[in-house]
Amino acid sequence: MSDLLRWAVVFLVVALIAAFFGFGGVAGTAIDAARILFWVAVVLFIIALVGGVLRRGV
Repeated sequence: MSDLLRWAVVFLVVALIAAFFGFGGVAGTAIDAARILFWVAVVLFIIALVGGVLRRGV
């Protein structure tokens, strides 16, 4: 799951650099990709957390 967060940060950095140089389309696409990867990582984390709690029988 840390790979998803790493890619989200990479896309965020690409978006910031592209926005700085005036490439709005590239920046918008990169920030959308970063946002999607971040939320996928959050959802997978929550699923793993709930699965771990249920497995322990709490």
